[in-house]
Amino acid sequence: MTIHIGAKPGDIAETVLLPGDPYRAKWAAETFLEDVKLVNEVRGMLGFTGTWKGNRVTIQGSGMGMPSLSIYANELIKSYDAKTLIRIGSCGGMQDKVNVRDVILATACSSLSTPSRGIFKELQFAPTCDFELLHNAYKTAEKRGVPTHVGGIYSADVFYDERPDLNEEMTRHGILAVEMEAAELYILAARYGRRALAVLTVSDHLITGEALPADQREQSFGDMVEIALEAAFA
Repeated sequence: MTIHIGAKPGDIAETVLLPGDPYRAKWAAETFLEDVKLVNEVRGMLGFTGTWKGNRVTIQGSGMGMPSLSIYANELIKSYDAKTLIRIGSCGGMQDKVNVRDVILATACSSLSTPSRGIFKELQFAPTCDFELLHNAYKTAEKRGVPTHVGGIYSADVFYDERPDLNEEMTRHGILAVEMEAAELYILAARYGRRALAVLTVSDHLITGEALPADQREQSFGDMVEIALEAAFA
């Protein structure tokens, strides 16, 4: 048991999926896992452990933003020895070729700052994903016929951004999408020698203004969850 996770020793699996929304964690666990057990509800940040094709999996909400993700990832790694951490969440498309409902596999994450910035000081550390997870995820997406893009993303530290100039430069330099957590996850995975990947569903688009209606999100997010599970255990 930690400050933010009430799970007992042995309750957390070595493979953890990290949606930001605790209720998305509940939906994913109930939809894709068997023998599901609630292992955390501290501060309403729900976590569940069950099995997928005989493999133990924990799905733990991580909250919004890198500081919140950093708390849960640190505790999962250092106190529960999680070895594979996969972010599953939504993102905003930033390229014309990226469409709403597409899946993005993030190879690297740009950011203005992260909770780990103080460690690196003047160094611009470039956090990247685990190649084996990326390779497995891409093969799974291809097999399922899911429109998928592989490349760099931007992890923002604010949701209501007022930097259109920065967005334009990221689009110009090929950044596929924006979200709020993956950069810190990749940094922590590098620090502690763990595997990490962000598998994201495009829920809205910064260029076209298109957005996925709330009642259609769960169905579209299903591909993302299954890709993440296959990637972890392929």
